[in-house]
Amino acid sequence: MSNEDEFYDAVTGLDSDESYEGVSEASFKDALVFDSSSQKKNGSVPQENGIKKHRTSLPAPMFSRNTISVWSILKKCIGLELSKITMPIVFNEPLSFLQRITEYMEHTYLINRACSLSDSIERMQAVAAFAVSAVASQWDRTGKPFNPLLGETYELTRDDQGFRLVSEQVSHHPPVSAFHAESLRGDFVFHGSIYPKLKFWGKSVEAEPKGTITLELLKHNEAYTWSNPYCCVHNIILGKLWIEQYGTVEIVNHSTGDKCVLNFKPCGMFGKELHRVEGYIQDKSKKKLCVIYGKWTECMWSVDPQAYESHKKSEKKGDNKKNKNEEQEGAVNDDADDMPEIQETVAVVPGSTLLWRIDSRPAHSATMYNFTNFAMFLNELEPGMDGILASTDCRFRPDIRAMENGNMDEASQEKERLEEKQRAARKERAKNEEEWSTRWFQNGTNPHTGSQDWIYSGGYFNRNYQDLPDIY
Repeated sequence: MSNEDEFYDAVTGLDSDESYEGVSEASFKDALVFDSSSQKKNGSVPQENGIKKHRTSLPAPMFSRNTISVWSILKKCIGLELSKITMPIVFNEPLSFLQRITEYMEHTYLINRACSLSDSIERMQAVAAFAVSAVASQWDRTGKPFNPLLGETYELTRDDQGFRLVSEQVSHHPPVSAFHAESLRGDFVFHGSIYPKLKFWGKSVEAEPKGTITLELLKHNEAYTWSNPYCCVHNIILGKLWIEQYGTVEIVNHSTGDKCVLNFKPCGMFGKELHRVEGYIQDKSKKKLCVIYGKWTECMWSVDPQAYESHKKSEKKGDNKKNKNEEQEGAVNDDADDMPEIQETVAVVPGSTLLWRIDSRPAHSATMYNFTNFAMFLNELEPGMDGILASTDCRFRPDIRAMENGNMDEASQEKERLEEKQRAARKERAKNEEEWSTRWFQNGTNPHTGSQDWIYSGGYFNRNYQDLPDIY
């Protein structure tokens, strides 16, 4: 196999050409609902009281990675960008990255809350909570999503949460995916451009966030943009895998000038800061209006800045020596980077307001790639879908389907076949001097940031799927 195979993760998208006035209930007639009440398939469950129920488990539990010599694969990759390195299927989880992107929408109720609020600072609080919740599903998710094939798509309509989403793999080198989600009531549009770069550092793999996420609250005529924090998977070679997120996330309200600055803290030598997020909301004159704090694996709170500072000062008494020690760099060694013990849950400052709390995962999550309930149904292929979905939809990928069903040998063979097919198609285009043409997104400029982005050109849900590429 060529070393041109990617190891990447990516995603992107932008706002639609379609009139926002038309993004109403009437314009969503093509948002089809699939009825699984007649039978179970792939673990799906029937409707109850008119509400569609999704499957709560995968067809087969995950496999053991204990028999794989990771070092034999990665020892030549230290310091390199991993997007062109072939990786075995043992590193994967049975989802495409396009489906992983869709997990941003798990807590869509936070966007709906923001839409309903009249105060701009309260809206920013809800948006900040949504931005944190969007990375919460990564907790303990140490499997890598499958790299989308060029032209691959994914769609999801959730009437119960009030949105529909479409995504497309718009570039292979560099790997870029595009996504566009919109409210079924015409309240919001959510789109992004994300193409993380992965690097291997000997004992860990780090994902550098690339690209911008945009949320537009249409009724308030507001647009918010931000980028995700860094993500690091520790103990790739030895020990128990664990995930850390760190870095500064700035959420900008381009209409009011308000800004929310969130610091995802690195765990530090003694692990006191593991999973912690701390930040503040300021107005355009840089006056701090409130403090936001919590853990991205647990909950987020908001409180008055003075109350927070007073609480922090009382906490720091007698801890100065500890803080100095934690600032020191950890010693470099060949042992596993043991995950720090989880510290006490978030200490709530008196007068705080709860913004978001994570949903509990299913009891069997650990045996199913640590999926959330939301992730569990993303690859569900319900009766009737095969005649309606685009042929490029992730649900039809045979390697992901085989892995989900526990057929690892078949999954590995199919993955190699698809990659070879993709390379052959690329060579054929080069031979004929043909450029790849995206179907649902066009390269353009984000009107709020001025940066390059991918604009949803509309029409996907009209179900006109002629001339789609044969990628599977």
